[in-house]
Amino acid sequence: MKFFENPGLYMLVLLLGFWVMFFSIWDVLFNKGWGLIIGIGYLLLIVFCFLIIYIRYYTNFTKTEEVIEEFEKTLEGGLFHYKCPTCEGLFAIKKSRRNDKKPVKMTCPDCGMVGIIPTYGKTVEEEIPEKKSVGVNFKCNSCGEGVTIWAEGSELYSNICMYSCPYCGEQQTMNRI
Repeated sequence: MKFFENPGLYMLVLLLGFWVMFFSIWDVLFNKGWGLIIGIGYLLLIVFCFLIIYIRYYTNFTKTEEVIEEFEKTLEGGLFHYKCPTCEGLFAIKKSRRNDKKPVKMTCPDCGMVGIIPTYGKTVEEEIPEKKSVGVNFKCNSCGEGVTIWAEGSELYSNICMYSCPYCGEQQTMNRI
């Protein structure tokens, strides 16, 4: 889907539109009889534009396709706080069993970018805001462990997902409960 974010694709559509318009004006001025071919060109141009609009705006195509190398760890203890390098948002994770965890792939609760929480992240000194969002609970289908996530100082991103379990490391097993 990255193909549809590329500005070169839109330039290609503009260039194609320019040439179709150029040849239609040429046909009108010099009566070449290219009406059917030009009509097909306009039809293809319209279909291509609607296809781009549909894929770009009406599917679940968001900026979460990009992956942040790692969220930065801010505090340790019963809660683990992380900072997103893209939006600078802070979020917290409360785990249910133990602190020895596997790297976790998830969306940022603030901006929705996909990132990885490493086993041992960078330490960042930040002041944690008092305002917290409503927590979201996830449970692993493989090992049964639960995780609660919430955003610090902002509202929670609506499509937050966890793509791997922090305990067993299994991919695509965390379900929102």
